[in-house]
Amino acid sequence: MTESMTVIETPRLRLRTATLDDAAFYMELVNDPSWIANIGQRNIHTLEAARAALETGPMAQQRELGYSLYILERRSDGAPVGMAGLVRRDSLPGPDIGYAVRPAYWGQGYAYEAAAAIVQHAQHVLRIRTLFGITSLQNQASIRLLNKLGLRFERFTRLPPAAKETNVYRRDFRQD
Repeated sequence: MTESMTVIETPRLRLRTATLDDAAFYMELVNDPSWIANIGQRNIHTLEAARAALETGPMAQQRELGYSLYILERRSDGAPVGMAGLVRRDSLPGPDIGYAVRPAYWGQGYAYEAAAAIVQHAQHVLRIRTLFGITSLQNQASIRLLNKLGLRFERFTRLPPAAKETNVYRRDFRQD
């Protein structure tokens, strides 16, 4: 079993690497109607499928690239509130920032708090030159959040696997 590692801490959140022990939480998150509407159907309906998705997704990216989607936990009580981090996709020339917060925790600023910390981590720790963000066309909350983080609309595109129309946002960092 892989140990979880804390990557970033904010005043209210701990962002840590995913483990196979997160399978039940992950399965619940990816089957939430808001995830399906804004991110897409993952067809993960068993703990075994959730473990496999974590292993080949966030856990593999963390091993290979040194970044991934992280589990967001409240520092006050350890409650998992969502996921956020960086994703490397073949369809984009650089990593994109991703985030999803469980509906019970919406409206409390957790997505912004986590995403702002990830932007800082990407720029200052990982030394990433260009950060992307993608959203479905109708996801106004995510569009506002990307703009608040300094990402600017670049183009519409169709990204695999579903080839749905997608907004692509971008932020370039100056490296000192």
